[in-house]
Amino acid sequence: MMRTVLALALCALAACTTPELRVAPAAPETAPDATPSARQAIPFASVEMALVTMPIYAATEEIFAQQADGTLALSGLLWADEPPRAVTLDLVRHVREITGALVAPDPWPFRTFAQVRLDVRVRAFYPTATGTFLLSGQYFVAPEENGPDRARSFRLEQPIAGDGAAALAKARARAVRALAEDIVERGLR
Repeated sequence: MMRTVLALALCALAACTTPELRVAPAAPETAPDATPSARQAIPFASVEMALVTMPIYAATEEIFAQQADGTLALSGLLWADEPPRAVTLDLVRHVREITGALVAPDPWPFRTFAQVRLDVRVRAFYPTATGTFLLSGQYFVAPEENGPDRARSFRLEQPIAGDGAAALAKARARAVRALAEDIVERGLR
């Protein structure tokens, strides 16, 4: 009798739960405006990208959104991948597409060392109360031999056009693409 009651309770609990809604970063084919525009030459043939670091709220699968009073609260949505990993891989792809250089994430998978190391440290990564996606922080460029070390700050906002997960994913994709373009323009050239 007790097993039957327990089984019914578990079934009822399972029926009441809603499936998780996860937001995947927008793929280039679904967000063509998040594809890098023109190719730019850089003085490096190879670029190593350190894993992007993020604040605690941004590094988890839960998506925090800014409230009207400036606080961050759970939005009820989840990222489909860990943001540090996903943003790192997106930046690797964008920098490679923009420059034509050999770009890979840390640990460097090739026999020869990369000519330059790129380290991105995110300070803000969330949808704002004003309907934009905010991405801010600093990046650091450390060449092995070719040129001086560089440190640059960035603050990028992209409008969230529409409601829902797809609009959020597209705004995030545009922000990451804009960061890659900024890194190439101000950091790697």
